[in-house]
Order: sequence, then structure tokens, then C-alpha cells
Amino acid sequence: MQLHFISDQNSVLNHFLAQIRDVHIQKDSMRFRKNIERIGEIMAYELSKTLAYEPIEVQTPLGIKKTTAIADHVVLCSILRAGLALHTGFMSIFDNAENGFVSAYRHHPNNDDYFEILVEYQAAPSFENKTLILIDPMLATGQSMVAVLQKLHLEQNPKEIHIAVVIATPEGIAYLEENLPPTCHLWVAALDDGLNEKNYIIPGLGDAGDLAYGIKL
Repeated sequence: MQLHFISDQNSVLNHFLAQIRDVHIQKDSMRFRKNIERIGEIMAYELSKTLAYEPIEVQTPLGIKKTTAIADHVVLCSILRAGLALHTGFMSIFDNAENGFVSAYRHHPNNDDYFEILVEYQAAPSFENKTLILIDPMLATGQSMVAVLQKLHLEQNPKEIHIAVVIATPEGIAYLEENLPPTCHLWVAALDDGLNEKNYIIPGLGDAGDLAYGIKL
């Protein structure tokens, strides 16, 4: 798997990352969503540098300008519900992309720390021979991401697979490397220390879905 860490160099990205972690600032749900959206825009811009481009000519009021345009057919697919704000940021950059949505969550059948990943809902266009960008803010164990890709990838073959996450753990990255094709790209805004005994990211930021949209039952 090809890894891309985009917060190693100081930029405004680190400013937004600090705000979504701050326990005082993140209480403002609207600001939290907006910061996740901004992070998505920055990540999409960085990812766009790796796509295929084709030459085009643009008619201006005073002449013709030769330039380039994205040649890849992009499909954005986010994991509900936490991925929605990040998805919005990606849509701001890839405004001609098709869009898909899939649900995945931790199910605790015994009401203890053991969990299974359930993928129950999918609404996505065809991504045959297209560039699939799978979007989710948090990469903890990596099990949700693998389960979603296995469901999406059963009958279709994308040209390329990109995974975009805001915060990742070494454990999650290792799990993806073990279970996904080496041609996949993983884009990470911030790499954290690891997981605690409940498989929550440390230091992390809490539950991204709850912070963005309210506490669920």
C-alpha cells in the first residue's frame, strides 16, 4: 500500500487539526463540521496531484489557452455518518465526481469490548475502471475500511483505489497493508500514537460522528 502523510510539513492543515481535537473548540458542532470540511478540501487538493490529466484548449475572450484537465473519472464514497463532512470537502474540489455512501459500524453482540463490523447500507454508482476515493475521518483498527471495500469490490474493478482519513493509527495502517492490494493509496492527515484497550484512537479527538451530528443512541 502506498502511504501519503500530508501534515508532516507545517501548513494551515495543522491549524484545523488542532481545532478539531481541542475539547473546548470541538463543542461547537458547526465549527467542527466546517473544520473537517476544510481538511477534506486540503486532502483532495493533495490527492489531485496524483491523478491523470489530459491536455485541453480553453477559449478565453481574447484567445486560446492550452492547459490540462482531470482525465480520471472520480467516484467519492463516504462511510456514514461520520464521513459526510469530510465528503463535502472532497466534493468542493472534485465537483464533477459521482458520489456513493455506505454504512459501517461496530456491533457489540455481547455488550462487551468484542465487536464485529456490520455493513448494512450501500448507495453507490458504478466505479468500474474509475478512480474510487473512500472517505472516513478515523482509521482505528482498520476493520471497517476493509469490510466496506470488500463489499464494494465484489463485482466491480476500479482503476485505482484511494483511502482518505483524517486521523490514523499504526495498528489501522498495518491492518490495511495486510488485507488490501499493494496498489491502494492511503492518505493520512495525522498519525496518532495508537489504540487503547477499547480500540479508541489515542490521543484522537473522540467520536467524530457525535461531534459533527450529535450523540446517537
